[in-house]
Formats: sequence, structure tokens, C-alpha cells
Amino acid sequence: MDLFGNITPDRNSSRKPLADRMRPRNLDDFVGQEHILGQGKLLKRLLEKGDIPSLILWGPSGVGKTTLGWLIGRYMKVPFISLSAVNIGIKEVKEAIQKSKLQKIILFIDEFHRFNKLQQDTFLPHVENGDIILIGATTENPSFEIISPLLSRMRVLTLNPLTHEEIATILKRALREDAELMASALKVEEEVVGEMAQLSNGDARRALNLLDVCHKMVKEAGEKDLIIDHAIVREAYQRNVAVYDKKGEMHYDLISALHKSMRGSDPDAALYWLARMIEGGEDPLYILRRMVRFASEDVGNADPHALTMTMAAMEAFRFVGPPEGHLAMAQACVYLTLCEKSNAVYTAYNRVLRDVKSLPEYPVPMHIRNAPTKLMKDMGYGHDYLYPHDYEGALVKQAYLPEELKDKRYYRPTNRGYEKQLKEFLERVTKALDKG
Repeated sequence: MDLFGNITPDRNSSRKPLADRMRPRNLDDFVGQEHILGQGKLLKRLLEKGDIPSLILWGPSGVGKTTLGWLIGRYMKVPFISLSAVNIGIKEVKEAIQKSKLQKIILFIDEFHRFNKLQQDTFLPHVENGDIILIGATTENPSFEIISPLLSRMRVLTLNPLTHEEIATILKRALREDAELMASALKVEEEVVGEMAQLSNGDARRALNLLDVCHKMVKEAGEKDLIIDHAIVREAYQRNVAVYDKKGEMHYDLISALHKSMRGSDPDAALYWLARMIEGGEDPLYILRRMVRFASEDVGNADPHALTMTMAAMEAFRFVGPPEGHLAMAQACVYLTLCEKSNAVYTAYNRVLRDVKSLPEYPVPMHIRNAPTKLMKDMGYGHDYLYPHDYEGALVKQAYLPEELKDKRYYRPTNRGYEKQLKEFLERVTKALDKG
């Protein structure tokens, strides 16, 4: 661990990746995030006042979280310690915090969400006392990944994906200012720069890495003129791989989009989000588990076959595997999207849960208790139970809920799909028992 080290970019060192060489050296060079760094915006005002609180920098990869943390330290003229939660533990954190007893520091922790709740507790007293300015960078939603006591003492700044124009600006600056690229006299057309910007999906590091690979490819080709064209870009990129973090916020956003598209009966949208997740590397069984849930939560008894079909798709995927098994997933996805919907089972179960959690544990009525022993029978267990099959239509009037809940009605079937038949049967049962 290099305490009090820095990440000052060295644009003359070809040993470093291009993305590292092109890190901004001051705030004027920083591209993007105008919503917090523009004139009169929050972070700009805080820097001008020299009053930076502990921060959470939340945003996708390659938008400048680490660089921004370092630039804040440089602007504040206090030592900057950069650590990553990927390869350190609390021991190293405590060593860094010890330095703050000599002088106030900015402690930057990349991948902050990787610290568990107990580890995050370590920072609390130091943030509260102002011993350190803690800047945590995360791609995860802080609401889910950072403990509430710490989150309440830090300010969350959301960083946005960079626009195509902002990425293009960064690429052009690299071509104009990086010593190695300049020495090669690279030729890159404006539209090719635009293509690289588009392929980067808002990630500056990805864009610069792509430019770096393209540069190496044309150098290895040994041509007199080094030209990066569309073919070189596509070969370097190989294919337009979906940008997808299986553990990040996009994971939740895409499964939410799939679920809501199926609920909204839009098969085209549902298939699109399904394909995005599959091509992005999501575990197909995770998607199928969510589809099974959908079959009960949003379809329910309006179409009982939906659950059977979804389970069959899961078995089919396990049997044939990818990519053929993806078709079974797509088939189930379309069926779930276009079948009748009902959340009556879901809402009924939630009503039950509320009563189970908030009301006393009422005893089971004696007549429907199990009576496996003579003692239990003598105590009245199962006494006066009426066996429905002994009665016409297998219906007989008797209580099954505790006395205190006798008038409760949890399940309210709809008039959609097969559930309409269940509703009609329930109404016939109610009517027959009322007569009885």
C-alpha cells in the first residue's frame, strides 16, 4: 500500500495504459459531470469554499470517479490516499487513518461497496469527527450497499455516463496530446472517432482502451501510414458486447424492465430486455427464477399453465444448455407476456402476511386439529369435524379460520382467464353454504 502516493498522470510513459496516461491533471481538463462541476453547481461551490464533506461518488465505470477524487485532494491541498476495497482489508484502512492524526487526509476508497457492514462501521467515528474526508467510489446503489449511519454522514454525488460527444472529446484529446499516439502520426476520421465513442457506452476508460488496441493493431500491421478505420475498430472491439454488471444497479434495472414489460403485455420489449440480460452474461437460471415468480405474482390463477410452462422452460434450459436453451426462455417469456394476468394470489398472500405478523397467534380451531393419539381425541382434537365428501357436492358449512378471523376474505379472484371460473366456483360455494 502506497500511503500518500498519488495518481498523477504521466503522459510520456508508454508503460502505462492510455487511459491512465490521459487522466485529467486539473478540473479544467475534466470532461463531463457538468451537473455537479459546472459553474454554480454543488461540487464546484464546495471546492471554491474549500469545504468538502465526506462523499460517495456513485456512477458507472469509466466516468471519472477515481480521477475526480484525486482532483478534489489536489484542489484542497491535503494528502490523498487511494485504496481499493478489492485488495485491502480493514488493517490497511486503519493504517491509513493513523496518518490522519498527523494531518487531515482525503481517504479515497474505490469499490467501496465491497466492504461489508461491519467493515463500514470502522469509518463511522472518523467521518463523524472529521478526522478524515472519506470519498467512496461505487457502481452500486448506495441505498442498498452502504450502511445507513455512514450514508447519513456523507453526501452522495451521482455521476452520469458520458455522452458520445464527451467521449469523442476525450478521444480527440488523446490523439492530440498523448506522446505515443502523436509520435505515430495516427490518422482517424471524425466518424471513426464517433464510432469508438458510441461503442464505449459512456465509459471513457473503455473508449481509450479501444483506441489503444486499435493503435497497436495498425502498428503491428507495418503499414507506412497508420490509419484507424471502421474495419480496425470493429476487429478490435470484436463485437458489440452488452455493457452489463451482473452485480450492479443495471442488474436490477434490466430485470425490472423485463418484469414490467411482461406485466404490460409487450412481447417485443420483454424479448429485448431478456436478450440484453442473456447477452450481457446474466445467469439464465436467475432470469428463469424471476420468470417463475412472475408466473405466480402477475399471472397466478388467471392462467395456471403459465407456471407449468415456465418450469418446463427451466428444465429445458438445464437439459440442452445455451444457446439452444435460450429459445425455451424466449418461448416462456412471450407466453407470460401474452397470457391473462392476475395478481390476486399475490395480494391475497400479502394480506395474510400482514395479519400473521401483526395479529396474535390464534389457536387452530379444535375441530380441524390433528388427533393422532387417544389422549388428543379425548381432549377434543378433531371432534365434530365434518368430512366434506360425506355431503352433497363435497360441501358442508363449518369454520376453518380462527373465530377472531371468521369474516376475513383474503383471496379475491378476478374475472380474467381461468380465474373467472375459480371466482364463479367460489360464489357457488358461498351461496350453497349460506343456504345450508
